[in-house]
Amino acid sequence: MNSIVKRFSKIPRELVLFMIVTILMGLSTSMMDSTFNNFLDANFSLSGFQRSFLEFPRELPGFLVVFVSAALWFFCSRRLGGISFLLSAVGALCIGFLSKSYGLMIVWLFIYSLGQHLFIPLSNSIGMELAREGHTGKRLGQLNALRNGATIAGSFFIFIAFRYFNFTFKHSFLVMAVIFLIAALVMFRMQRQTVKLPKTFLKLHKEYRLYYILAVLYGSRKQLFITFAPWVLVTIFNQSTQTLATLLTIGGVIGILFQPLLGWAIDHLGERFVLITEALLLVLVCLGYAFGKNLFSEHIAFLIACVCFLLDQMLMSVNMARAMYMQKIAIVSEDVQPALTAGVTIDHIFSITIAILGGLIWNAFGYQYVFYLGMFIAVLNFLAALKIDIPNSGRPQTVK
Repeated sequence: MNSIVKRFSKIPRELVLFMIVTILMGLSTSMMDSTFNNFLDANFSLSGFQRSFLEFPRELPGFLVVFVSAALWFFCSRRLGGISFLLSAVGALCIGFLSKSYGLMIVWLFIYSLGQHLFIPLSNSIGMELAREGHTGKRLGQLNALRNGATIAGSFFIFIAFRYFNFTFKHSFLVMAVIFLIAALVMFRMQRQTVKLPKTFLKLHKEYRLYYILAVLYGSRKQLFITFAPWVLVTIFNQSTQTLATLLTIGGVIGILFQPLLGWAIDHLGERFVLITEALLLVLVCLGYAFGKNLFSEHIAFLIACVCFLLDQMLMSVNMARAMYMQKIAIVSEDVQPALTAGVTIDHIFSITIAILGGLIWNAFGYQYVFYLGMFIAVLNFLAALKIDIPNSGRPQTVK
């Protein structure tokens, strides 16, 4: 026991604080993921197209994040992270208590989502800053494992609260807001970094074009999981909030083991191998969603959809391989965070498009055809991953 305490006492303060933030982020985000689709279904009774169209205001902040980050350049990444959690807290609270109409709910969702998207590039860049040289994948894997453990706790909390304690959606959104607020306070406790005026606020580098292509494909495939995978479970298989919470809990348990293994694989087998494997597995996931109900009984098809949901949830973590690839090909280290932020904006241009296109396809042809589109995206992802080549040591130089 003393050896464990001594080992943890050696962890740097900044890493401890960021570990706490990661746990809080996992708790609150999993609570939102467990409740939001059922909240929409209970309060607004949306069609497939209406649900997909809602991804426009939800994902628009992802497109705007590069411009918002540029406008807030004078904040260091850790202070910007604190601001992102404050926005998420306000958005979550207002969704739960002030969504008197569909239009108002969209406004609060936009604010919540802006906070979430501001933190997406920061989570990887801060995590990589806190890693030892040569162990970046291991560090990101450890942080993601912590987040997955918190996901378990958050989803389990929702399951127990709704099943046994008569929780309402208002209760859950209030708890989310409090957790986001605590995360903001912890971020503000982290050591402030020196901030330099960037030479350019918004610039795409031709040297990073493959990273941008990977960001496009990630944004496209990501939207299938965020929007249509849970919507299949809720509307096609008529599953409840407890079911989604249970799946997220199971995914979190698996992720505790999977995330460090994924980090090890990136460090030892390389980003190229990991991203190629991801693309091939995504083809299988889309096949399961598309053909399960046509080929099997209702019960077996539901189990296949659950397996696909869990596998898809795990594969979302492979995005850290893209972040590490960007870090290794960066000409100078100062390019990393702006490029990651630009990647978020780029992927959201296409994720918004895919959300709307997927809704139109769902309404016109059926949900299976959405996942045919997903298979096509997975094949393009495979072809792009084959092009990955990291020259020399893959270590960016610092501007002097």
